[in-house]
Amino acid sequence: MRFLFLEPFYGGSHREFADGLIAHSSHRIDLVTLPARFWKWRMRGAALHFIENIPALDRYDGLILSDLMSLSDFKALAGDACPPAFVYFHENQLTYPLAPGESQDYQFGFTDITTALNAQRIAFNSHTHANAFLEAVPAFMKMMPEYRPDWVTANIRAKTRVLYPGCSFASQTERLPPPDLDPPLIIWNHRWEFDKNPHDFFDALDAALARGLEFRLALLGENFQMVPKPFISARKRYGERIVQYGYVASRRAYFRWLEQGAIVISTADQENFGLSVVEAIRHGCYPLLPNRLSYPELIPDKFHSQVLYTDQTDLVTKLTGLLNDYPSCDLARQILANEMTRFAWQNQIQHYDRLLTGLAAAKTSPP
Repeated sequence: MRFLFLEPFYGGSHREFADGLIAHSSHRIDLVTLPARFWKWRMRGAALHFIENIPALDRYDGLILSDLMSLSDFKALAGDACPPAFVYFHENQLTYPLAPGESQDYQFGFTDITTALNAQRIAFNSHTHANAFLEAVPAFMKMMPEYRPDWVTANIRAKTRVLYPGCSFASQTERLPPPDLDPPLIIWNHRWEFDKNPHDFFDALDAALARGLEFRLALLGENFQMVPKPFISARKRYGERIVQYGYVASRRAYFRWLEQGAIVISTADQENFGLSVVEAIRHGCYPLLPNRLSYPELIPDKFHSQVLYTDQTDLVTKLTGLLNDYPSCDLARQILANEMTRFAWQNQIQHYDRLLTGLAAAKTSPP
């Protein structure tokens, strides 16, 4: 079957998802994109761009899009020509934290809700994310002073499912190469933005140095706008300990850094799945992750006490323990790396192809 994928924010996890789905699906998927910037204007106006810059819709059995676009606007513009739509929610604007100094624009939340209502199929990238969104919708609707649409949550819940995003890995062997431990290489491969909470990350590194422990540091991950101040000051503070500073565009080079890494740390305040963490674990990094957000969902229960930290003090304790005796975690590192293969596209694509087949069958059905 043939599908049209409209991605208004083609970067980061959005790009990885779109490229992976197209590469692994048994269906033909044509991709039309916009660059990964100005996300607010993408939600407001991407539909207006796409409607004039896409192939004829009657060629397609279904439409695929991510959440950073108004499906309601697109359907209004496309009319009867619009095929049934599948929306993949990487994030949502009801639960996403506000940047410092930013106030809530409720229209973005309503756009998420009306997009979900207009889709024939909806998927979230984790159970944590789906539950957070569905729990937030009723409270959001209560802000309306009257004539509240109490039916909205049940309508969205009925067609919601969870599909983990497929991941592309370089390492497919059961036995991973040993990491570079001279001294251990710590990996940051998250976006350079406020919601990933770099302050706590660098504070934990400072605490390790204060205890006389050494490490090297690879600061990977994308930065879509200005370099945040914590990274600027870290570059001066850690000096030659930093062996990579900035985004690595080549996937092969990026995977090589992960394979050299010993430890990957997240201090995120917001994470709906955790693609960068899954990639790092699969390529051999031992994770230290907060015991919240989507992370408990990714890590097998038997490793929770080792891998998940409860607060900043616990993070420093676990980090210093690893830096003192990293070889002791080698078996756990190998097991965790193999556990991450469940997220590989080869193991996830069947779920997406079944959904798309069902989507095409709904071509004449209302949402």
